[in-house]
Amino acid sequence: QVDLMESGGGSVQTGGSLRLSCAASGFPDNWHCMGWFRQAPGKEREWVSTVDIWGGTFYTSSVRGRFTISKDKADNALTLQMNSLKPEDTAMYYCASKRGLGCSDSLTQLIADYWGQGTQVTVSS
Repeated sequence: QVDLMESGGGSVQTGGSLRLSCAASGFPDNWHCMGWFRQAPGKEREWVSTVDIWGGTFYTSSVRGRFTISKDKADNALTLQMNSLKPEDTAMYYCASKRGLGCSDSLTQLIADYWGQGTQVTVSS
């Protein structure tokens, strides 16, 4: 059983920064992708960023250049450094994982094996 727990959310002003963390446990190996997602009030959950099996990183266009995803190979801890935050970044942020080949594509379609409980990010103007 894989457990994911997010932390690091909070309230910041426009232009500020936050660093989200996702503590992970229970992975049998590194044959999986991990990603960040967000859901704003009244909107559908959307994919934000993924790190794939080989360490490749991918971002949705609205955050590219502002957000940086990284994963610690030793303990699978996932982070999301968010800079130049905007009010439209306000959402509940979730981490998730998907095992196996094709996992990166799966995560972009919100198909995951495990999800965390989320951490709230609020950006005020």
